[in-house]
Amino acid sequence: MSNELTKTSTPSLPSVELLAAIPEEDLWLQGQLSVHTRRAYKEDVLHFMRCLGITNREELRQVGRASIIAWVRAMSDQGAKPRTVRRRLAALSSLFNHLIEHRLTNINPVDTIKRPKVNRRSGVTKALGAQQARTLLDAPEEPTLTGLRDRAILSVLLQAGPRRAEVSGTRVKDFHQNGGFWSLQYTKKGDQEHSLSLNPQTVSRIQQYLAASGHGTDFEGPLFRAVKSSWRNRDERRFLSADQIDRIVRKYLKEALSIDRGFSAHSCRATFATNALEKGCPLEDVQEALGHADSRTTKLYDKRGHNPEKSAAFFANY
Repeated sequence: MSNELTKTSTPSLPSVELLAAIPEEDLWLQGQLSVHTRRAYKEDVLHFMRCLGITNREELRQVGRASIIAWVRAMSDQGAKPRTVRRRLAALSSLFNHLIEHRLTNINPVDTIKRPKVNRRSGVTKALGAQQARTLLDAPEEPTLTGLRDRAILSVLLQAGPRRAEVSGTRVKDFHQNGGFWSLQYTKKGDQEHSLSLNPQTVSRIQQYLAASGHGTDFEGPLFRAVKSSWRNRDERRFLSADQIDRIVRKYLKEALSIDRGFSAHSCRATFATNALEKGCPLEDVQEALGHADSRTTKLYDKRGHNPEKSAAFFANY
């Protein structure tokens, strides 16, 4: 094999035969627009294969309705939430529709499977109260570089409402002026570019962080980056991952608010939506800020109807 490779001095384009040999399962996965969808769908299909002991593509293409039912029961036994089960079934159904379209199987075994019901009137993501949000915003230590970075990140999440993955992928050039206002541009779900004017407090915090970090002119570099290089990765220009953004939020939730479960970076998104609506921002403007195609999705983040002070439990005094 190595001798054959050394004989070829110039790279050649893939032949038609080689392209035709690419499995349709891989083409289906790469056909998903969002990198987040591709990652989630891949994990969902792999979960199905592991659960049923499927080891190759031929076995996957031949599964029937009984296999799907067994999978759903296994997920229920594992305590999977209804939304997770629905998403996994949707991923597998999408794959089989692709295989049917390319005549690699005849039926979609997911079609007749009953999906678990979910609450479509209110979302499951919890929101912080206004005072809790204020405490969280001021939790990081301001004099340190890490503190300045984390204060800026928390401000972006709580006062602009992007997803954690959208924050982690921003570059210095994405923090820019537009129409006389400082804005942040990022790639939202579906690989669509989105630009949002920022709260003056958020602008100030990002500027303070960039002034202290010294990478404000590194326009192609990551906006939010690691303060210290680990021994495994000496590249200080690496992006913070979405999971790192989430850990930053959880750290200050625990330290400043003694909250160690039930809340995450996504809670900042629900907090932003609820607070903006409470202050009189029109629903369509909040929808635009969050990048939702449907206002019904935005309403899932609206927690104004949740008022614990009016709970009947407070009146049940004995």
